[in-house]
Amino acid sequence: MSGPAILEAALYAEDLDAAEAFYAGVLGLEVVLRKEGAHIFFRCAGAILLVFDPRATENQSGGALPVPPHGAQGAGHLCLAASGAEIDRWRARLEAVGIAIEADFRWPNGARSLYLRDPAGNSLEFAEPRLWFDGKD
Repeated sequence: MSGPAILEAALYAEDLDAAEAFYAGVLGLEVVLRKEGAHIFFRCAGAILLVFDPRATENQSGGALPVPPHGAQGAGHLCLAASGAEIDRWRARLEAVGIAIEADFRWPNGARSLYLRDPAGNSLEFAEPRLWFDGKD
């Protein structure tokens, strides 16, 4: 039996409009659900990216559902898989819309990573899958 796959990942942003402009407008992710003042969810390949306003979620339960409160303080991190050629295209697109690149380098195993920040200050990375999975770009 193999391990479980990631179905959803969460980041936190107080400005959901800025998050939507970035994740949908710049990265091209599809918005699948939005609740004003609370959260916005995006389809990201075979997973869902949840972006919560931390002020609305840290002390709130799931309402009628037994979802426990959750939240985070400070910047989070998300890594998106991309080939070397895709990283080149992402870098050009991000720079074209004025998004600063924090780092672009190769790890000791040769895999490339590109780092930037979303509007909420979360650390985003585009990385070649061979960073973690040998021989796969």
